[in-house]
Amino acid sequence: MKFATVKFDKLDKEATLPAKFQRMLKSLPLNKMVEGKTVALKMHLGGGLGYTTIHPLFVKILVDALKNAGGKVFITDLYHLNNDDFGVRGARNRGYSSDILDVPFLPVAGHADKYFYNKEISFKTLKEIQIAGNIYDADVLIDFSHLKGHGVCGYGGALKNIAMGCVTQNTRRGLHALEGGIEWNEELCDHCEKCIEECRYNANKFNDEGKYEIFYHHCTYCQHCVEICPNDALTFASHGFKDFQKGMALATKEILNTFDKDSVYYINVLLNITMLCDCWGFSTPSLVPDIGIMASDDIVAIDKASLDSIRTEDLLPDSLPVGRELREGKHLLEKIFGKDPYGQINAMEESGMGSSDYRFEEIK
Repeated sequence: MKFATVKFDKLDKEATLPAKFQRMLKSLPLNKMVEGKTVALKMHLGGGLGYTTIHPLFVKILVDALKNAGGKVFITDLYHLNNDDFGVRGARNRGYSSDILDVPFLPVAGHADKYFYNKEISFKTLKEIQIAGNIYDADVLIDFSHLKGHGVCGYGGALKNIAMGCVTQNTRRGLHALEGGIEWNEELCDHCEKCIEECRYNANKFNDEGKYEIFYHHCTYCQHCVEICPNDALTFASHGFKDFQKGMALATKEILNTFDKDSVYYINVLLNITMLCDCWGFSTPSLVPDIGIMASDDIVAIDKASLDSIRTEDLLPDSLPVGRELREGKHLLEKIFGKDPYGQINAMEESGMGSSDYRFEEIK
């Protein structure tokens, strides 16, 4: 596994992370992988007031390297039907633009979220995976992920960028449903409506009798309403986050099966490692100091190495909400969310997607 650290030994641009990233890409077999082929560069483009997605400079460096290697590159992410400031629709607001990067931006499943290929699956309530058409049709997939925390599955990295980002909204809803339903405690609720303001899908409301209702046809089970509630009036009926992690692994395996073995590569950016996923539409301070960039052809190894690099002893002051205390747990993210992030690693390894063993080759 390639690793470029943020640490530098002299005041010289060649000692900085962008220059190391350029050298890292030169060390990869990009020409053999992408020459003459259509390359889907899958990112999480964020939204709202979020500013901690992958910096456009690193995107430009990667795009240029792929194009110089002969690839026909496009950047892709979700197309949010109900919000024009998220994903592909809001990419320009975060500095990602076709005129600067000189590549098109394509919604993974088209502008109506209806371009997909269906794969049957049988895992509890998850019966199918709708693989996004623009992912399925590509020759090569570059999984370019921003590593961060996540309230449902512990962390977001290479696995989540594919499982939740290369499928339709219906499949994302099906995956989140593995986590369980949402319960409302009327006694704790003060009707502040923060949960309603936070929902991007118009899936919740108070009815004429003041009762909280969820329209599950629209609900994606993203848990934003649960996390934003100041009174803990909303909770999940069950805590099947392990099922959610397993479901993500199975979905990712189906997606990866559509590519040749040597046509997928993973790059994790460990900068601005925040508590919450970029899908929240705002950014909080980094949990730990910046670490660097990792690259591998093994999705299990790169996510395992990324998690191993995030340590409780490096927790930065003021990176958690005021009054938020760490819980019991082995990993920093488990101490924050109460969920073992390595469940994703275990689920991937059990599914035969790779190995959690890794060895670093540091880029100088």
